[in-house]
Amino acid sequence: MGGQFLRFAVVGVANTAAYYGFYLTLLTVLPYLAAHLVAFAGATVVSFFLNARFTYRTRPTLRKFVRFPLATVTNLVVSTLALHFLVEVGHCGSRTAALLASAVAVPFTFLASRAIMIPSSDAPRQSRPVR
Repeated sequence: MGGQFLRFAVVGVANTAAYYGFYLTLLTVLPYLAAHLVAFAGATVVSFFLNARFTYRTRPTLRKFVRFPLATVTNLVVSTLALHFLVEVGHCGSRTAALLASAVAVPFTFLASRAIMIPSSDAPRQSRPVR
């Protein structure tokens, strides 16, 4: 699981870059919370494919794709609450706060996405690369 978490962290950096790029672009036309939610949805799609192939080395299936957003619900709730708290209470800039808020939910997202991508019935096959 340690190797998976390391790969998850690498994917997380790439996914955070995708999220932040979406967020900054959308921030030019949307309020910060709306930009966050739309960017989060786009980044979730990117995250699914990167995690399926690189982190968990499993085939991206429609079933997993449909279930994957369940893994990010905790991330969405925690990061949205943290973003709101940092901006409204902590008076942090919305650009910086988005990055800080995203970092808070990482461990929760890893455990949830692992449970979806590698169900316990697939555990023995998890170390084999996808062809």
